Amino acid sequence: MRLFLTVTSSLVLFAVVSSVVVAEEKLDVAGALAGKVIDPQLPLREVQEFTESRVLPMPEARSVAEWEKHAARMRQAVFDRVVFRGEAAKWRKIATKVESMGVIDGGEGYRIRKLRYEAVPGMWIPVLLYEPTNLKGKVPVVLNVNGHDRKDGKAAKYKQTRCINQAKRGMLALNVEWVGMGQLNAPDFGHYRMNQLDLCGTSGLSPFYLSMSRGLDVLLSHEHADPTRVAVAGLSGGGWQTIFISALDTRVTLSNPVAGYSSFKTRARNFSDLGDSEQTPVDLGITADYAQLTAMRAPRPTLLTFNVRDNCCFAAGHALPPLLDAAAPIFKLYGKRGNLRSHVNFDPGTHNYLKDNRQQFYRMLGDHFFPNDASYDAREIDCTAELKSKEELNIELPEDNAGFHTLAMRLGRSLPRDAALPDAPDLAGKWQNDSRRLLESIVKWKQSTVTAGEPRTEPLAGATAVYRALRIGNSWTVPSVEISRTGAAKSGPVAILLADAGRASAAKQANELLASGKRVLAIDPFYLGESKITRGGFLFALMVSTVGQRPLGVQADQVAAIARWAKKDLGGGAVEVVGVGPKTSLAALVAGALEPDAIGSVTLHESLGSLQEVLEKDLTVNTHPEFFCFGLLERFDVKQLAALVAPRRVRFVAPSERIRKEMTDLKGWYKQLGTDVDPLK
Repeated sequence: MRLFLTVTSSLVLFAVVSSVVVAEEKLDVAGALAGKVIDPQLPLREVQEFTESRVLPMPEARSVAEWEKHAARMRQAVFDRVVFRGEAAKWRKIATKVESMGVIDGGEGYRIRKLRYEAVPGMWIPVLLYEPTNLKGKVPVVLNVNGHDRKDGKAAKYKQTRCINQAKRGMLALNVEWVGMGQLNAPDFGHYRMNQLDLCGTSGLSPFYLSMSRGLDVLLSHEHADPTRVAVAGLSGGGWQTIFISALDTRVTLSNPVAGYSSFKTRARNFSDLGDSEQTPVDLGITADYAQLTAMRAPRPTLLTFNVRDNCCFAAGHALPPLLDAAAPIFKLYGKRGNLRSHVNFDPGTHNYLKDNRQQFYRMLGDHFFPNDASYDAREIDCTAELKSKEELNIELPEDNAGFHTLAMRLGRSLPRDAALPDAPDLAGKWQNDSRRLLESIVKWKQSTVTAGEPRTEPLAGATAVYRALRIGNSWTVPSVEISRTGAAKSGPVAILLADAGRASAAKQANELLASGKRVLAIDPFYLGESKITRGGFLFALMVSTVGQRPLGVQADQVAAIARWAKKDLGGGAVEVVGVGPKTSLAALVAGALEPDAIGSVTLHESLGSLQEVLEKDLTVNTHPEFFCFGLLERFDVKQLAALVAPRRVRFVAPSERIRKEMTDLKGWYKQLGTDVDPLK
């Protein structure tokens, strides 16, 4: 068989296989389910186009006043819609708690104070304050952040060197440990666990931001701190931290992000730049892209440093130009084009914040913080003999220091809110209507339509398989295979079958459905089976979320859209949706909850009994991106979703003990709605 693509003028892509029927070829059901429908690269192309096209464009500004109105709106929107959602709004208002943990000798002209502060309740951050010994008057302060150095963290030699050089030039330098690195290199602080907070309706990004902003609090509380001279600098993940805090916290007067970020538009086409959870937070891409964040630095001095042969990410050639294109006109509006500088490192040119890059930063500090000091020298001061070991720089932390998982478990105990189902029949309908509207807003429900590609028919032993590429709206293509037994009524009932491991893994369930007289429509929705994204994987699932959609919502919308199409075009009435595995069971349940007309029942194999299990099993977004739909557990658990499907049947096949425990009163809910259904049988 020959696979080819048809491209329409509207960029609708369908993978269509020649419809020639080879009569002598016989396939079993398992083989039929495994048949290919689409180009393997199509899911990647579609997710690239989907995410790239939804990134917030740079607003036009013809004056400083016009730009500042845009900037203020975006800054507030990032705070309200991205950083301080849920419990984080309360965390933000808590005063910064700082504890002194001793002082050690540094080198000539400075000492090192060991401190720790509480970023969010229960999460303590160890920091080192490099303090000149002969301070007089007000001096500049620098927040030094670091990237993904899990082994050394704040003790990294290149970072110590930078801090020492700042202190020897009379500045207060704060060396902050990054969550998940160095002393905080523990599973509970793993960045892919921050999304557990998202599931609970609290921004997983907030501990990152509050760790940085409280670091500035510590610096600016020093009696010798000059609030007009405040700098932030860092490499890689530290470069991301630098631009994020520098764009949003107007206390930062000078910024030097190093090889740490690029526009979301750039990332969609450059796989090395696809960022982890904190760099790709929920809804940031539709609130303020990194291009806008860079422009929001205007007119404050900003040095963008990138490496020409970066062997990690954010190489200068593709990452830097779009940022300059966005920011330079805004700096020009202020008459401060010279305050925006860029440096491309060639020595060594790889992922680094070594001597050449550091000296560019020292020069930037001199030009803007010491403009009239003729003695200021930007050449690096050799301090190799003064570097300390990790053990010397270690700071005692509480034994129960909270990480992302601990915080999520604390929040999750009381969720979902308003969990009780109404106990009066006359309130049930209103609860379902109100809850459906709320669920739609959480999963970003689309109500898409389906356009079916040209079918290809293959004979089976005692059955027929029809392959179609189903175009969902203007964004996605879902591969499908319809299997029907020989002699079965063409208008017989239809079951939509989907599985975590792809439709090819669900032969057992397909055979059971066929034996019961159903026609089987097996599909692979977004991210699963034949729709698997060949490069980037879960990082593109994060991208879908940052541009305002949710992977779970995309899957559920595709299932519901196909159910409406099947009911109308395949006949047989409302369809049964069958999920095999916890991921597809959740998508099937959400689809059933929100599509009451076309979906007649939902059957779940290996379903979760509760979304609390996501937290209890300490699951992470890199392996289960669909589960981390922002705010889902805050308002709904599996039981509430099943209650939205009723009075249509939800059936849990071979229910676990957890399912039995959680669904004990669901049978009573069905009776309240006038239906005698037992979901556990």
